[in-house]
Amino acid sequence: MTQPGKTTARRAEQRDELTKAAYPRLTSEQLDLLAEHGERRSVPAGTLLFDVNQPRYDFIYIETGAVDIIDPASNNVVVHLPAGNFIGELGMLMGQGTFLAGAAAEDAEVIVVSNEAILRIVAHIPELSDTIVTAFAARRRLLIEWNEGGLVIVGDDGNASCLALREFASRSRIPHRFVDRTDNAGLATVAQRCQLPKVGTCAVVGKGEVLVEPTPREVAAALGLEMAADPNTLFDLVVIGAGPGGLAAAVYGASEGLKTLVIDATCIGGQAGTSSRIENYMGFPTGINGTELAFRGEIQAVKFGARFCVPHRVTLLRDKPHGFDLELDNGGTAHARALVVAAGVQYRRLPLERIEEFEGRGIYYAATELEARLCLGQDVLVVGGGNSAGQAAMYLSRHARCTHIAVRADGLAATMSSYLSDRIHNDPDIKLLSKTEVVALHGDDKLTGVTLKDRDTGETKHQPVTALFIMIGAAPNIDWLDGHATLDEKGFIVTGYDGDPFATRTPGIWAVGDIRSGSVKRVASAVGEGSVVVSSVHRYLAAEERKREREQV
Repeated sequence: MTQPGKTTARRAEQRDELTKAAYPRLTSEQLDLLAEHGERRSVPAGTLLFDVNQPRYDFIYIETGAVDIIDPASNNVVVHLPAGNFIGELGMLMGQGTFLAGAAAEDAEVIVVSNEAILRIVAHIPELSDTIVTAFAARRRLLIEWNEGGLVIVGDDGNASCLALREFASRSRIPHRFVDRTDNAGLATVAQRCQLPKVGTCAVVGKGEVLVEPTPREVAAALGLEMAADPNTLFDLVVIGAGPGGLAAAVYGASEGLKTLVIDATCIGGQAGTSSRIENYMGFPTGINGTELAFRGEIQAVKFGARFCVPHRVTLLRDKPHGFDLELDNGGTAHARALVVAAGVQYRRLPLERIEEFEGRGIYYAATELEARLCLGQDVLVVGGGNSAGQAAMYLSRHARCTHIAVRADGLAATMSSYLSDRIHNDPDIKLLSKTEVVALHGDDKLTGVTLKDRDTGETKHQPVTALFIMIGAAPNIDWLDGHATLDEKGFIVTGYDGDPFATRTPGIWAVGDIRSGSVKRVASAVGEGSVVVSSVHRYLAAEERKREREQV
């Protein structure tokens, strides 16, 4: 076991490395490139350069003087940037509103590069792009680590609506601070700038706007992060789903010049984003957190110009001449010349009474840091025999007193990677319950136990647990696609038309990843399919363009 002192020292070292990456010094050649695309200005002390929730702002390099980055929630100076630094954060590339405000701390001379110009620079000038994107990503990580960013979530730890907001913020990489209602000092600090309701979940955004029992989308909208599809833009490629397959399609589509939009109903990462640790993905020998993997994919796609529309669900697909219209659940419409469906799947519920009542109050469908903290020193149960269930059990075993994993089969060999099943069998803090199923739930306002049934003998027993993680297989998310694709007996999309392994029966629509019938349900295979399918999209769009030209003759 690593000694605490060494762990603390390593974390400090990592923080120093992150800070260094976040605030690099540009070379003279890079400055010359910036100056070619911007203009020099004099900025008096006190000038507000950008405000919180501002939809767009310019890239600014500080030649002389200094700029303060300010958290409107506390009026604290988060970062003091002297000459030689530049202003910007990842949201600048993503079309997101600003989390913080920026003002000249003293008279300054700056180079101002418009938002439109910096997007072109990032997409086409690698000499600047690598430095800027790396710095912006590091700054986002620092904001998350510092709990700075203009969003405060107030509620009861473990409350379902509060947990939903925190999961959305965490998985969407939105810097935020959580204040539990038992934290009187924390509540008092927040109450200094706004009127908080006495009970329930609320979100405080910007300079003190209070949202009572908000949905993730309402929070995203209030922060300027609700990236709705532009109804006036025709996208070459619209990707439905931002899991590994969808992100790969976005990266390759955007990098090869396609105007690309990604739509997802929840947040970036899909099911892979809920994984605490993925160890068998090539290139990461020590494993990687699913949210972090998705974050890196999102940054790559944004770097090449892809846009993201999250959280929004597609509700209807209509055929149009030379393309498709996609109606969204907010009433908006996205226009596409071609579609890649990477919508993935969602975990199925167990057919149990009171299951909805306990969701978020002891029943969970992901095992991230948020859920793990609720399981400290407790007994928990994971239901499922796949890799996701195995990864969850391994992760939870470091937090819970005892982690049980229940499977209907007589073992794990047929459904789980051997490296995971071997670890589970050898972990003294994990108990495997073979040929076992959950038949009843117990508790008042929170889950306190379950009834387990032996599938061979029919005998039942009460098992005290405070958390039940359900990972029992998945159902497709494609109701909106009705009529445009053939489905197999389980509801997955049949592909393989016209000799294309990913083509559906409708020309211009492809399916990749878990949603595709017969696909291998692995992160690596989804990434591969999402990458390869873009070549088919290019061929289709080229053929459509030739057809359109003939029609105009």
